[in-house]
Amino acid sequence: MEPAIAVDDFSFTYSGSDQPAVEDVNLRVEEKEFIVLAGPSGCGKTTLCKSFVGLIPHFYSGASKGVVKILGVNVADSSIYEISQRVGYVFQNPDNQLVMTTVRRDTAFGLENLGLPRREMERRVDQTLALLDLAALADEPIYALSGGQKQKLAIAGILAMNPKILILDEPTAYFSPASALSFLELLSKLNRDLDLTILLVEHRLDLAARYASRLVVMDMGMIRFQGNPRDFFIQSSSDLSGINTPSVIQLYHLLRERGYTFSDLPLSTKEASWLIREALENVRG
Repeated sequence: MEPAIAVDDFSFTYSGSDQPAVEDVNLRVEEKEFIVLAGPSGCGKTTLCKSFVGLIPHFYSGASKGVVKILGVNVADSSIYEISQRVGYVFQNPDNQLVMTTVRRDTAFGLENLGLPRREMERRVDQTLALLDLAALADEPIYALSGGQKQKLAIAGILAMNPKILILDEPTAYFSPASALSFLELLSKLNRDLDLTILLVEHRLDLAARYASRLVVMDMGMIRFQGNPRDFFIQSSSDLSGINTPSVIQLYHLLRERGYTFSDLPLSTKEASWLIREALENVRG
């Protein structure tokens, strides 16, 4: 079976630049994985995502080498329209991709472009809005939605087209921590219930790492790490590759330096609470 995403020795340099935005990238993303892609600003995350949806090389010009395949299909040999049948892309700012006046009409926009029969289109729209808890807002104007509701709507328009892969570029950038956590819970549910492959670009690793089946870290256009999030953060208590270490992991390293032992590294406050209690009991016992 072909992986959802396969990248082999891929490099890309934008026209007018003499430095590659991404360089010698090799990556495999299997179907149904939940990948979190992290790294400092300007490290190549967004460029890599653009290559997954065909914006590179079909929209952005530049010099490239290597191969990017989506579900076995070479992106360079496919049109953006063909690629969009397999993979959906959610921008950081949902206002950049919401094009219609109401929730229902925006969800149906992509389906109308596919020329689907009206009954099938209505079925998909209703099903998708119900899945994302937007059914009650179906006839609401988009300007009346909150930021979180707009981001859900951006996903709705994509899910209605039944993609196999969903790529999101820092979708929680403007969210409060509570709203971001709720949104990440939704993505985790979509990953589980729809067998949807998810690649999430996210800087809030204190919230996102717990959902990742794998963490991929980029720096200076290259992949520096890919594996279990715990394996990455167990290396050091200091910031790595421009990534802010979550506070629960900083606490973990601080307590270890003071002699406490833990059975695992926490990725959430809930896990940290349980592990600290366990460590204190070991000291007393």
